[in-house]
Amino acid sequence: MSINVCNDRSMASITSLPSGVSGSSLVLISEQTASSSSTIDFTSGIDSTYKEYIFKYINVHPATNQVNFQFQVDTGTNTNYNITCTSSTFRARHDEDGSDGALAYRTQDDQAQGTSFQRLVGNITNGNDESGSGELFLFNPSSTTFVKHFMIDSNAAADSNYSTRTLVAGYCNVTAAIDGVQFSMSTGNIDAGTIKLYGIKDS
Repeated sequence: MSINVCNDRSMASITSLPSGVSGSSLVLISEQTASSSSTIDFTSGIDSTYKEYIFKYINVHPATNQVNFQFQVDTGTNTNYNITCTSSTFRARHDEDGSDGALAYRTQDDQAQGTSFQRLVGNITNGNDESGSGELFLFNPSSTTFVKHFMIDSNAAADSNYSTRTLVAGYCNVTAAIDGVQFSMSTGNIDAGTIKLYGIKDS
């Protein structure tokens, strides 16, 4: 029987994990990269396989200045991406010159039984070095009993050279299974950026 030795905080000669020990709980399902795209749609891979899904949007860059990056969902029977949602939003911001730090509830970014696209990141600027990144968590979208909860955590280079962190929580008020998610800008195209869809394995 061989013995693996720890040396300098590393381990050698491990070719597989022991039974009962799993790898990463994140499973990459698919990814899409924008290139002057009007929308990015995920219409497959969202099903009963996982109870929780994460969309990671990375360096999303708008073609138009000071626009909102946003999302809506589809149940398969509604192809208009206008499911009724309720959400709450607050945002922290700080200017790059060190001024005007603030934390505030954003009534203009939330919804009360609204059917609009939900903001993920607000007022992203389109300078060559500017973009927004973050995560959208979608819980148990295949349930046909409960409404569908979501949480959002984003940061962006926003208007007037601000760093803005946006936190959102809410639910899509539908008991039908969600099987599609669409991303877009409030105006203009998604000029660049990558969105990755992950499933989270049960522990």
